[in-house]
Amino acid sequence: MSAQTDRFVHDRLPPPGQRPTMLYERPELQLPGQLNLVEELLDKAQAKGLGERPLLRSSRITLTYAEVQERVNRIAQVLTEDFGLAPGNRVLLRGGNSVGLSLAWLAVVKAGLVAVATMPLLRARELGDIIDKAQPVLALCDLKLMEELELAREGRPVLRDVIAFNTLDAPGSMAVRSATKDGRFSACPTAADDIALMAFTSGTTGKPKAALHSHRDVLAACEAWPRHILRARPDDVVMGSPPLAFTFGLGGLLLFPMWAGASVYFPDVPYTPQAMVQLMNEVGATICYTAPTFYRQMAPFAKQHGIGQLRICVSAGEALPDATRQLWKQASGIEMLDGIGATEMFHIFISSAGADVRPGAIGKVVPGYTAKVVDDAGQEVPRGTVGKLAVVGPTGCRYLDDARQARYVKDGWNYPGDAFTQDADGYFFYQARDDDMIITAGYNVGGPEVEDALLRHPAVAECGVIGKPDEDRGMIVKAFCVLKPGQQGDPALVKALQDHVKATIAPFKYPREIEFVTALPRTETGKLQRFRLRQA
Repeated sequence: MSAQTDRFVHDRLPPPGQRPTMLYERPELQLPGQLNLVEELLDKAQAKGLGERPLLRSSRITLTYAEVQERVNRIAQVLTEDFGLAPGNRVLLRGGNSVGLSLAWLAVVKAGLVAVATMPLLRARELGDIIDKAQPVLALCDLKLMEELELAREGRPVLRDVIAFNTLDAPGSMAVRSATKDGRFSACPTAADDIALMAFTSGTTGKPKAALHSHRDVLAACEAWPRHILRARPDDVVMGSPPLAFTFGLGGLLLFPMWAGASVYFPDVPYTPQAMVQLMNEVGATICYTAPTFYRQMAPFAKQHGIGQLRICVSAGEALPDATRQLWKQASGIEMLDGIGATEMFHIFISSAGADVRPGAIGKVVPGYTAKVVDDAGQEVPRGTVGKLAVVGPTGCRYLDDARQARYVKDGWNYPGDAFTQDADGYFFYQARDDDMIITAGYNVGGPEVEDALLRHPAVAECGVIGKPDEDRGMIVKAFCVLKPGQQGDPALVKALQDHVKATIAPFKYPREIEFVTALPRTETGKLQRFRLRQA
């Protein structure tokens, strides 16, 4: 039975006919009907012999599993005893990746509350939209990021209280309050299908949505890609750039390491490519998560400084150009682990690692999931044909009170919005977002393929490719290119880049227009916002 007495989220789940089919056929996905994911990942760690092993690391502190459990309990006591929060209440979390944010997130979920993590760069207007949608009754905010949240609170009495964290002695802060607690707290006896988190999509379309995930969803995700593809070990030290407010970061930089008994290192300041390479050497990092653009920028520093004990490099968040994969492999010697996931699906559902990597392919479907490439009617298309990706598995899309649910889930299948092909061996090849496919003079062109070709030219640092309306061809291929230092964006380089693309892929795919820009529009998670390029 549900322990969440506040039924706000449950009452706003999609209607039954619009919910995804969930598959729990594999033995590891047979989870009990009552479970709390923090109890499973953290409280039971001591029984597994992990109590004295490190879990959360920074330059100032290293906390073991046992110490994390004790601190999480104190925070949960503050939430339930000092503020009287009830299971099902939403709690907004605002902060950069840190030990403090990790402790806060775990405490919220352990107490049966719904975690609503937000990107640290959001402004008051954006935070206000999230408050209006999620209706949080309390917020936990890094002391350095209070200003915008306080502005967002104005005129929104539903958000009754804000508690500061990442400060030791500020009056009323979480540290001061939790110091008065005894650290004894039993996990809320949540049902497996009670909601653990509300994740707002990263805004590549300009209209974020709130995706809901249950305690069962998150633990099922831990039993899928991390078990079968990632295969982390207790002695792994994990680091990376994705925000914990992004499910790629939440899984990779907190929950999946806990599932494996590993530890996570959080930097004192946001990463730069050079700083990440230097820090991974200093702390002995063995697993790294970041976006393709960041790996490309790190490559020269990896070649210069080495990569220490690094053994796994995970790329996700946007398409991985093969040019970037090869550049990183040359610099580091490591075959990148690519994957595609979605906030709506919680994490990665197509991926391959090591010897299973095939050039140009993202990989095969992760055990526990089923995927196919279909036409507009939902019928599977012949192998090698471009179509829409449809996925089903132990996680799925459930938006909070959003009419767009009917577009994402059809007949129980999830449609992430990506165009793919699948080969005879079951490998999936990404083409583009399905609304980003460029149809020019009757030919289908995927922007990422053209981007990959352009990135192979020594003058190009970054690029984005879109379709531009054209009277004669319907669309033409247009590229926006950021050049490397010292390169001159002139007509001669336009011609050189066009000829380079024609010589690299089918000539009809070359960009008929190239615009040189100083930067590309990206989300906080590093995803290219092609809709902003189209608007421009």
